[in-house]
Amino acid sequence: MKLANLILAALLISLTSVVAQPNGVGIELALEQDQFLPDEELIAAVRIVNRSGQTLKLGKEADWLTFSIESLDKFIVSKIENPPVQAEFSLESSLAGTKRVNLTPYFNFARSGRYTVTATVKLSQWGTEVTSVAKTFTIMNGTRLQDIEFGVPLEGTAAQVPEVRHYILQQAIFLKQMRLYLRITDATRTKTFKLFALAPMTSFTKTEAQLDQFSNLHVLSQTGARSFSYTRINPDGQILSRETHDYTDTSRPVLKYNAEGQVRVFGGIRRITSSDLPAPQESVTQTNVKTETP
Repeated sequence: MKLANLILAALLISLTSVVAQPNGVGIELALEQDQFLPDEELIAAVRIVNRSGQTLKLGKEADWLTFSIESLDKFIVSKIENPPVQAEFSLESSLAGTKRVNLTPYFNFARSGRYTVTATVKLSQWGTEVTSVAKTFTIMNGTRLQDIEFGVPLEGTAAQVPEVRHYILQQAIFLKQMRLYLRITDATRTKTFKLFALAPMTSFTKTEAQLDQFSNLHVLSQTGARSFSYTRINPDGQILSRETHDYTDTSRPVLKYNAEGQVRVFGGIRRITSSDLPAPQESVTQTNVKTETP
């Protein structure tokens, strides 16, 4: 039985979180957060609960699961295409399954404002469907901090014209806290390849950003009164490393080039944390590693 991205779990099902239906099938829609920047991944988790006493056959049709988006600010939200959800599976009675779908590539969320989303599951074997309660979310515009143009390194011959992209650092308030985001776009800034949150940030410090010889972006941002987040990202938006650094009584962390032309954090002191990438080795998880100063 092919389950694709569907996660099945046997459980005692609560009646409080799922829309009750006469046929014994319930559906609940959840979002990972309720505030998003344009082009940020908007993951909708659709939880299907089967109390019907029968095994459900789902996923055979391309439209077995559909989504409807409406603007609370009275403008039309255009659908680019239906999200690809087809993958046949069975859901036995007393089981629940959750399907997660990224809606961002399939709807036009270019305008900031408040939206609602509902999910509908088609039950073809009974000729009926089940619709979730609507969830509300907000698309907000961030403030652009820095825009860095770079060429994407090419494999093979250097005679090819490099592809040009942009690293764009943005800030936005998320749940009453300032957050730093990174957007990676094409040369025209109209196509976004990746957008994600880097770290919380304070409003009283300037974020530092430097490019290295491989067009990786190094970002150092202050996350608290004495703490800094350092992240290294490649042109495809993959986080290569993440560290936490702290002020000391004599110096603060800063980004600089070393003698070999590499971007490094100088000053301050590194603090090993569970969020580090690569993950810290067990033997050094409780050790502070001091950075070298030039």
